[in-house]
Amino acid sequence: MKVLVTGASGLIGSALIEELTRLGHTATPWKRGHKVTSAELETTDAIVNLAGATTGKLPWTKKYKTELIESRVETTRMLVDAINGCANPPKVFVSGSASGFYGDTGTKLAKESDPKGTGFLSDLAATWEETAKKAKTRVVLIRTTMVMSRKLGALGRLLPLIKLGVGGPLASGKQWWAWISLPDEVRAIIHLINTETAVGAFNLTAPESATCIDVVRSLAKQLKRPSLVPVPAFALRIAFGEGADELLICNQKLSAEKLLASGFVFEHPTLESASAWVTKNPAE
Repeated sequence: MKVLVTGASGLIGSALIEELTRLGHTATPWKRGHKVTSAELETTDAIVNLAGATTGKLPWTKKYKTELIESRVETTRMLVDAINGCANPPKVFVSGSASGFYGDTGTKLAKESDPKGTGFLSDLAATWEETAKKAKTRVVLIRTTMVMSRKLGALGRLLPLIKLGVGGPLASGKQWWAWISLPDEVRAIIHLINTETAVGAFNLTAPESATCIDVVRSLAKQLKRPSLVPVPAFALRIAFGEGADELLICNQKLSAEKLLASGFVFEHPTLESASAWVTKNPAE
């Protein structure tokens, strides 16, 4: 396949390009600022749209919120316009989204058929998805959760602290954290590209639910370190503003049922297996 990847320099995008190349496909990274034309897409089989400024840069200022929105929506709109102008459009458009679509899920297991929640991230994800849905081809929306990587992503700041023995739960630690290992994230995207019956939103999350304290303890166990030092909620809010509530303290409990039903098999279905991969393999 010929696959165009936006957001190719990011955690997921770079790993995706590496895996596609390993499998013998031609993966082309999109250059930021380049306007994709319909002519360029006539011989493209699939597009994976991961472009977007990181939500992990906290706190979110008014200016940065605008960047978060525009970096996603404007790039997606450009791709949709190019797809819709093709005589022979790509067979599938896999467009990024996030578990933030659901807002705070509480203890409920959120499914793809559930309505959007409330909050900035929910509004952002919903707008992003609505823009992507306008593409005149098969559209898959990947609602990505916390990606467990060996070095970068959501664990990039937490892992070093745990390794030093000073890591601990954030706030109460009882909040649900949806998660997926980086290899499974990449494999799931490729699976959805290849599965012609896959349409619409998919939660990219492991089937085993876990709380924040479960994640911290699992990583600490693998590293043989204590996990006793909690970070109070008020300190997180002072440091990170509303991003603390929407990224770190809120509940994100998601169902992997639709992804599993499509035939996907997880390499790391349990928190223990994912933690072992994160902590015991050589750094990326």
